Amino acid sequence: MTKATWTVDTVHSEIGFSVKHMMISKAKGVFEKFDAVIEADVEDLSDAKIEVNIDPASINTRNEDRDNHLRSADFFDVENNPNLTFVATDIKKKSGSDYDVTGDLTIRGVTKPATFDVTFEGQSKDPMGGDTVAGFSGKTNISRKEFGLVWNAAVETGGVLVGDEVTIHIELELHKQN
Repeated sequence: MTKATWTVDTVHSEIGFSVKHMMISKAKGVFEKFDAVIEADVEDLSDAKIEVNIDPASINTRNEDRDNHLRSADFFDVENNPNLTFVATDIKKKSGSDYDVTGDLTIRGVTKPATFDVTFEGQSKDPMGGDTVAGFSGKTNISRKEFGLVWNAAVETGGVLVGDEVTIHIELELHKQN
């Protein structure tokens, strides 16, 4: 296959996260607005161009008060940092359909390297519109403190309200552009 341009079908895609809450459970959320520029041979991502842009104001944790706190200067500071971005800088095939996709992750104006463990889930023709469709899933773990997300509160049983390690997960359905 040859390199092609792909667009994200946001209805069938998700970018989300989970983080320890009160040291005993996990809080989870998603970003409802995001897009990506992807130029790739989906069967060999080695030389792909991948750029993802996320609107942090679109955060949804199913709790309006928490979402508003996450949008505030204590966390994402969306007024001053309206975008979260990931730009791939190196892609290595691990085996079969598994890749390490390393790139520059920017959160709250701080850019750090991050490596996503990505799996190519396959491709098919969309029976509703005839487009070629491809699927990918992936995840990475980051330290939120490295990105300036340092707000926390002590809990009376010891420990803190919000853990440092955040798992970011992606599920992308891409449509090939003609």
